Amino acid sequence: MSLLEVRELKKYFSVKKGLFSKEVAQVKAVDGVSFKLEQGETLGLVGESGCGKTTVGRTLMRFVEPTDGRVFFEGQEVFQMGPSAMRQLRSSMQIVFQDPYSSLNPRMSVGNIIAEPIQNHLSLTKVEVRIRVKELMEKVGLHPGHVTRYPHEFSGGQRQRIGIARALALNPSLIICDEPVSALDVSIQAQVINLLVRLQREENISFLFIAHDLSVVEHISHRVAIMYLGRIVELASDKEIYERPLHPYTQALLSAVPIPDPGRKTKRIILQGDVPSPLNPPMGCNFNTRCPFAKDICFQEDPPLRQQEKGHLAACHLLN
Repeated sequence: MSLLEVRELKKYFSVKKGLFSKEVAQVKAVDGVSFKLEQGETLGLVGESGCGKTTVGRTLMRFVEPTDGRVFFEGQEVFQMGPSAMRQLRSSMQIVFQDPYSSLNPRMSVGNIIAEPIQNHLSLTKVEVRIRVKELMEKVGLHPGHVTRYPHEFSGGQRQRIGIARALALNPSLIICDEPVSALDVSIQAQVINLLVRLQREENISFLFIAHDLSVVEHISHRVAIMYLGRIVELASDKEIYERPLHPYTQALLSAVPIPDPGRKTKRIILQGDVPSPLNPPMGCNFNTRCPFAKDICFQEDPPLRQQEKGHLAACHLLN
């Protein structure tokens, strides 16, 4: 049994107008996403801004309610849970937010920020809580003597470490990382990625790592899912994605990744036009307006995400 299984997840946002707020359209932010995540595995969820990847993470946590679909976590159906069951579930499923500045309460000390989930979910004495907080700070590379400091006294990378320590507080099985390094300097990004890799090795944690940078995802993911306009268009192991991408969109994304080898030449694939609006996606394949290889069937039928090779899924008529 997989730790996390997502089946045909959909999240549509209503567009309302008029005096009586009548629904006139729907924004299809997530439109039929399916994947599995195993214990101790990292799945990278990659795509351009606005493709729906962050909405996937927020819907899994039920920060927003789904329009349709089913999600199973440790064998339990998440969307059927009541408030009490969801409270217990969140001790096993945590999230690290993108912005290390706004995700921490500026009026709380670092010690209190990390201690808050422990106090809410576990029956520990004040001394035990303090010991646990200091252990977590050491684990993420922060000085335990800084528990009384406030978020504004730390750098961006240190604040993100505080967010990771808070997520680790209840020994979760899964942590959803919502672009956790996109707001950090490149050198600090590497430090945070290395920290996550070490924590996964020590704690056997699973990560859903949401990002828009394929070069970042390469160093942490076991498998990679590529999203475009609310749908997964390709899913495979990290090696398969980076060495043998099948979908034209994945090929274009990878062509834009800098390669630290001046002797190796790569052909840049420039996509024409802009990403269509999820308010009015194109008929057929969502990528047909920008695909250089689109043919008639691409404008008529939506290609299903199917296995092209063992463990390698892609949604493209050119492969069928």
